[in-house]
Amino acid sequence: MCLAVPGKIESIDGEDSIFHTGKVGFGGIVKSVNLACVPEARPGDYVLVHAGFAISVIDEEEARKTIECFDEINSIETPERGHETP
Repeated sequence: MCLAVPGKIESIDGEDSIFHTGKVGFGGIVKSVNLACVPEARPGDYVLVHAGFAISVIDEEEARKTIECFDEINSIETPERGHETP
């Protein structure tokens, strides 16, 4: 199983089909992502990113739902994080 994380394209750095990259924002963190698999993507679009590659363009609502799920998972208190569970 693999995990892809949604991010918003902030800018596109190159038009070369192999080295087509862009800056993608993930909740305040911006990473350089290879956009070769999604040549139709434009700044402002949301993409699913796996291992540094955008693998598909998704709509904003789907991205928002996924980000909310990740935020909810991140907020769970566990003993490993130094919190006690009820």
